[in-house]
Amino acid sequence: MNSKIYVGNLPYSVTDDSLESNFSAFGPVASAKVMMDRDTGRSKGFGFVEMASAEAAQAAIDGLNGISVQGRAIVVNLARPREEGRSAGGYRSSQRSDVGYGSGGYGGGRY
Repeated sequence: MNSKIYVGNLPYSVTDDSLESNFSAFGPVASAKVMMDRDTGRSKGFGFVEMASAEAAQAAIDGLNGISVQGRAIVVNLARPREEGRSAGGYRSSQRSDVGYGSGGYGGGRY
């Protein structure tokens, strides 16, 4: 069983330290990270906690999922691994069949 936990719907005031302290009640915490917006430096409202054991991770999920933190019901579950092949943003031109010259997209095509 995986020991990495996703924590969602966090209030923006939650820090790495407060996240770690809340989860440490269920066992040793290997790491705790609130994800921050690169441009604004503000919390994105979710984070990840890695527990030292799968048993501690399950205890934390059972104990914290759905509790209210500053009026927000947090979501706590096992983190899913990243899907391979997904891009972080933008688009790939190979996915767009309507873009390009002669195909009816901008700058060319049928009149």
